Amino acid sequence: MPKLWNQTIDAHRHAVRDAVLDAAAELVEGGGLRAVTMSQLAERAGIGRATLYKYFPDAEAVLAAWHERQITAHLAQLREAANRPGPAVQRLTGVLTAYADLAGQRHGGELAAHLHQSAHVGHAEQHLTHLIATLITEGADAGNFRRDVPPAELAAYCLHALTAATALTMPDARDRLVNVTLHGLRPVP
Repeated sequence: MPKLWNQTIDAHRHAVRDAVLDAAAELVEGGGLRAVTMSQLAERAGIGRATLYKYFPDAEAVLAAWHERQITAHLAQLREAANRPGPAVQRLTGVLTAYADLAGQRHGGELAAHLHQSAHVGHAEQHLTHLIATLITEGADAGNFRRDVPPAELAAYCLHALTAATALTMPDARDRLVNVTLHGLRPVP
C-alpha cells in the first residue's frame, strides 16, 4: 500500500480510538466506572458496536486504555510542573500540589482499585518517585530539605502522605496537606 494510504488508515484508527476513549471519559464523569457499557461507548463515540469490538474486546479493556491515557497525561502534567523555572522548593510545591489535586479527582470503587494495579500505574509511580527524589536532592543541595533520609524515601513519604487528598474535597484542605508534607522535608536543626 502507498505510504499516504497507510498514514490515512493510521490516522483514522487513532481518531476512532481517541473518540472511544473520549466517550469513556464522558461516561465515567457522568456515572462512574461501572456506568460504562459497550453500547453506550459506541453510541457516544458515533460508531457501530461491531467497529467498537474491532478495537476493544470489552468495556474493561476500554477503561484500561482510558486509564492509561489518563495516567500518561497526569505524569506529563507533573513533569511540566517539575520543569518550570525556579528553585527546587517552588517546583516541588507545584508538583505536590498538582499531585494532590489529581488524587482528589480519583474515581473510587472496586474497578478503580483494579485499574490502579496495572503495570502502567506502577511504571508511572516509579517515574514520579524519581522526579520528586530529584527535586528533593536539588533542594537538599540548596539547604532547603533534610539530608538524614535518602531522597527516594522522602519521595515515597510525600506520595503516601498525599494519598490522603483522595478524601479531601476542598482545595484549601489539599493545600494544607501539601504544606504539612513539605514541612516534613525541612532540615533537622
